[in-house]
Amino acid sequence: MTSSFEHSTHPARLSDAQRDRVLGVLRDGAAQGKLSHDTFLRRMEIALAARRSEELLALTADLENRGRWSGGLLRAVGGVSAFPARLRRAWQSERLPKLLLPEPGPHPLHIGRDPGNGLRLSHETVSRRHAELTAHGSRWILRDLGSTNGTCVNGHRVIGAVTVRDGDQVSFGHMTFLLSAPLPGPPA
Repeated sequence: MTSSFEHSTHPARLSDAQRDRVLGVLRDGAAQGKLSHDTFLRRMEIALAARRSEELLALTADLENRGRWSGGLLRAVGGVSAFPARLRRAWQSERLPKLLLPEPGPHPLHIGRDPGNGLRLSHETVSRRHAELTAHGSRWILRDLGSTNGTCVNGHRVIGAVTVRDGDQVSFGHMTFLLSAPLPGPPA
């Protein structure tokens, strides 16, 4: 009596390196704005559960660079399309009202709509206690105080605290200023 053994072939198990490469492409695609947050999360789940390399290839088919020329073309178009925004920011920064940094003191400068603030901004997009500006040695630290419409420095929203300098563009809600350092006074 002879027994027959069934011999079935299973596809090779995906390696961690294959998954890591696909996860990296997905992260880059999300960082470049090619994927929404929800799409990124859904594709990550599929990549972690995938059993075949074809499944992984389908996840990144629309994100892979097609070649050296197409990558260069995309970079050139991105640079050209970003130029008007950079030009608009430069044009607006010259026309912005200046916000003179105060002399360093022991207490922070509170900014907001409340009359008790050191800098009162009467605008509906500014919170009652919006932000504070503190001197630390020769540096100035700007901290958002949980405002509704946010604080931005040079177009980037402040999360926590950031260092600001002379010439920075600062927004409290929809009010935007150009920071200006005080001119040095005559020697005493």
